[in-house]
Parts: sequence; structure tokens; C-alpha cells
Amino acid sequence: MAEPSTRTVERALALLATVCESGGANLADSARDCDLAPSTALRLLRTLETTGFVSKDESGMYRPGARIIQLAAQALSDESLVDLAGAAMEELATDTGESVYLSVEGHAGTALYISIVEGTHSVRHASWVGRTVPLDTSAAGHALRGKVPDDGFVVVERGVETDVTAIACPVYSQARIVAALSLVIPSYRLTTSQATQHGRMLVSAAAGISARLSSSPKSSLPERPS
Repeated sequence: MAEPSTRTVERALALLATVCESGGANLADSARDCDLAPSTALRLLRTLETTGFVSKDESGMYRPGARIIQLAAQALSDESLVDLAGAAMEELATDTGESVYLSVEGHAGTALYISIVEGTHSVRHASWVGRTVPLDTSAAGHALRGKVPDDGFVVVERGVETDVTAIACPVYSQARIVAALSLVIPSYRLTTSQATQHGRMLVSAAAGISARLSSSPKSSLPERPS
């Protein structure tokens, strides 16, 4: 007979799988699918929500949380997200002279920088790999949430630092946003026309990464909420 703690883990994992496989589920559906009492399902879902593995929206739907998406992105093994993006990031940094970042959604409303290719200018943005920035105010955060204009990229001036402008666009696996690609540039040397040109180059680079991710058998990640 399984230990109670083991049974709790099994139930929590079953709930997490239900939420991820469906892209979103309410309490009643989650409890029914996992053959749990609603009170038990609610307790476990609250624990998963607290730890970032699921999130709850205003309508009461539970969806894959930032932590599970982050871990999935980091678990692409030898065909990791960082490896797949590396060549495109190198080319983009060479062509623009600016620092290129790759980020995924972190915990508690943040974007987590997981890779950088530094620009070639003597004045450039140094590595923030491992650091987080707010989703609400950063270009990377807007891209991760799919909040970009029709041209595919978003420009945010003074979103995180007062003297820096960031340009970002989403990276997809199939129809899912799994990461953001961004250029981080000192504002003094970026004109409006340059921002547009860099944005188009960024979108092209992200499209190449997305194509590689979408064709990779290891790139099945949880569906992001719209």
C-alpha cells in the first residue's frame, strides 16, 4: 500500500497533467478527471498555484503556470532551447551590434533571462542571465504574454532601466509561446527607424528559432493561455 505522502504526490501530479494537457481546467473538471473530491483537488491545486506550477485566472480556470513552462523549456536536453537559439542570436548580435537575450517566463510574474550573446559595441548591455524582470513592464514580458503589435515585435523604453530600450518578440513551439527574444540597447543610440529595422530582424531571427523548435520532437510544451 502506498504511503500517504506518495499518494499525495501522485494526486498532485495527476492534477498538473490534467491542467497541462487540456491547457486549462476548472476545479470541477480537474477533480472529476482525477477522481478526487473537490476539497482534495482544491487543496492540491492551491499548493501547485503557490509554487508556480499552475495559475488561476479571473474566471476560475487553472492553467499551466510559469514554473512548469520554465522547467519544460529547460528540459529540452541536447536540443535545448538555448542551443537551438544560439546561432540565430549570434547572427543577430553581429548584424545589430547589440546584446541579444533569450528569456522564459519565471516565477511570480517575472521573465527570466536564460541566455545572452553580448553586442559588439564598447558600450553594451552586460549579462543579466539568471536575473528576472517584471512581466508587466518589460519588453520580454510583453512578448511572453503575446502582447505585441501586428508587426510582431514590441518596443519598450525605460521599462526596466531608465537609459535602456528593449525590443522583443515571441518564440513559438507550434502555436505556443515558449520564450522571448530581445535586443537590449542604450536608448541614446537608437532612433525610431533603427528600432523598426532591428525589430524586423528580431522577428526574422525568432521565426527561425520557432521553426526549429516546432520541428523538434522534444519541444512539446504546455499550451500558454491566450
